[in-house]
Amino acid sequence: MDEQLLAFLSYLEQEYQYSENTIAAYRNDLSQFLEHEERRAGSVLTDGSAITEEDIQQYLEYMKHKDQPYASSTIARKVAAIKSFFNYLTAQGIIDENPTVEIDSPKVKKRLPQTLTLGEVERLLESPLSANSAKNLRDVTLLNVLYETGMRVTEVVSLQLDDVDLEAMTLSSPTRQGEDRRIPLVGDTQTMLTEYLAESRPQLARDPQERALFLNHRGEKLTRQGLWLIIKGYARQAGLNTEVTPHTLRHSFAVHRLSRGTKLEEIQHLLGHANISTTQIYAQMEALDEESKQSAPAD
Repeated sequence: MDEQLLAFLSYLEQEYQYSENTIAAYRNDLSQFLEHEERRAGSVLTDGSAITEEDIQQYLEYMKHKDQPYASSTIARKVAAIKSFFNYLTAQGIIDENPTVEIDSPKVKKRLPQTLTLGEVERLLESPLSANSAKNLRDVTLLNVLYETGMRVTEVVSLQLDDVDLEAMTLSSPTRQGEDRRIPLVGDTQTMLTEYLAESRPQLARDPQERALFLNHRGEKLTRQGLWLIIKGYARQAGLNTEVTPHTLRHSFAVHRLSRGTKLEEIQHLLGHANISTTQIYAQMEALDEESKQSAPAD
C-alpha cells in the first residue's frame, strides 16, 4: 500500500497545504498502522480493501493496552489519520467501502493553553536588553514581534523584507487558507523593527540577495529550531520557571488582548484562525481568570 499512502500524503500537501511537520506526523501514524496490519496478516498488504472495521477496532485496543499504552490524545490523532486515509481511498474509488465509518475516536479532555502573566512577558522581553549588539537587537525585536502580533513561529521565520510596510507599520502574512492578512505593529515593536532594519540586520546580512527578515549569525534565514533556542535561552535568563515556546507567546498575546477589550473577531483575524470556534478557547481562559480573581480572598 506504499503507493496509496504516498498518493494520500501528496494529496494532503497539494490540496490542504499542510506543513512538513503535519505531513510527517500523518506518514508516521499511518506507517505504524499499516506495519501492524501486515504483521497481523503475515503478509504485505497491497490494497486497503483487505482492512476491515474489526481490524481497526483491534488496533485501537492494541494501542490502549500495549506495554506502554498511548495517551488518549495520541490515539485520537492516530485514529483521525486513519479515518482521513480511508476517506481518501473511498473518495478516489480505490476501495468500495470505508471501514472507519463506525469508528469513534477516544474522547480527549481539552487542556487550556499555557500562558505567561504580563509581568513574566515583561521580564522575557527585557532579557535581550542586557547587552547592546546586533544579535541582541534582533532578539528583542523578534520577541516583541512574536508577542505583539501573535504570529506562529513558521510565519515569523518566513517573513520577507517585502512583508514589512514601515509606512503603514504592518506585517503581511498569509493565512492557512491562502489569504493575505495585515498585522499592525504596536507599541515599542514599531521602533524596534525600524532600528533592527537600519542597524542590526545590515550587520548580520552577508548576502545582499537574502530577503528573509530575521537572520541568524551566518546571515541566513533564521530557522524554527533557532527561534525556539533563542526563546528558551532568554526564558532561562529571565528566571521563568515555566516552559516558554513561541506558542506560549501566541497564547499570551490572545488572552492579554482580550483582557484589554479587543473583540474576539479581531483576535481571530490577527491569529489567522479560519473558524472563530478555535479562538473561543481564549475567551474561556479569560473568564476562568476573572473567576479566580473574584474568588481570591481580600487582603
